[in-house]
Amino acid sequence: MSDSIEQIECLIIGSGPAGYTAAIYAARADMKPVLYEGLQPGGQLTITTDVENYPGYPDGIMGPEMMDNFKKQAIRLGTDVRFGMVTSVDFKNGGPQKVIVDGTKEISAKSVIISTGASAKWLGIPSESRLNGSGVSACAVCDGFFYRGSDVAIVGAGDTACEEASYLSKICSKVYMLVRRDEFRASKAMQHRVLNTPNIEVLFNTETDEILGDTTVEAVRVSNNVSGEKREIPIKGFFVAIGHTPNTEIFKPYIEMDESGYIITEKGSSRTNIEGVFCAGDAQDKIYRQAVTAAGSGCMAALDAERWLAAKED
Repeated sequence: MSDSIEQIECLIIGSGPAGYTAAIYAARADMKPVLYEGLQPGGQLTITTDVENYPGYPDGIMGPEMMDNFKKQAIRLGTDVRFGMVTSVDFKNGGPQKVIVDGTKEISAKSVIISTGASAKWLGIPSESRLNGSGVSACAVCDGFFYRGSDVAIVGAGDTACEEASYLSKICSKVYMLVRRDEFRASKAMQHRVLNTPNIEVLFNTETDEILGDTTVEAVRVSNNVSGEKREIPIKGFFVAIGHTPNTEIFKPYIEMDESGYIITEKGSSRTNIEGVFCAGDAQDKIYRQAVTAAGSGCMAALDAERWLAAKED
């Protein structure tokens, strides 16, 4: 191995709550962690406005400010935080792990923690991005609270969409569920729950044309893809629940994943099928997808990596 290749004890890929928490724990364990921030430094919380469900912030906090606090804490404890993106890897059991940053820089890492997260799928209409964080959200559990007592709409037809519609129905006056086809993709149990909730109105064969409002969501214009009929529905919140894509593509030749690309970790741990490679956060969690659970799994990954390295040195 060339002397020019940097040797790292613990490399963390990704900078959301999972990555920064892993960095905090790894730094305190004197593992000299190096963290590459990736394409979206700070993760999805940097495009979230108010965060009211993370413990320790009784008055809430803005998402970008919260992630800046995570970063400052990781740096204060000794993490080397770098701007850059891991573009390819070459993993082998026991390591060292070969990692390429920005297509050119090669790193050799004794241990790797993957915390690349998952990206929400969007409809792709201009008003969706323009009003993101101002009434448009991809997480009802995160943001539904802000629309309590209001009318909202949610797009989707699977289990997640049905679960989020049910959640919203408990705090919102009315929930319009926009389903593109003439049937759900969700399980029968979830369909039954939605269809039997009085304040959920399901609109089948319905597609979103535009989200209306200058600075905040005021209404949604939809069209029936069978009849062609259009209508405007006054709402305050618009939720997209058409799935997430885990940011794991570069690891596919090496790491075991499910059919959707979520990394499979050993039950009760962050260990992957490759010794010395661990995973935390939304890259492996398709169930909870919350900042607090991502942070918890980041702690697990750092502890798992520390114990693995210690055992290897014995």
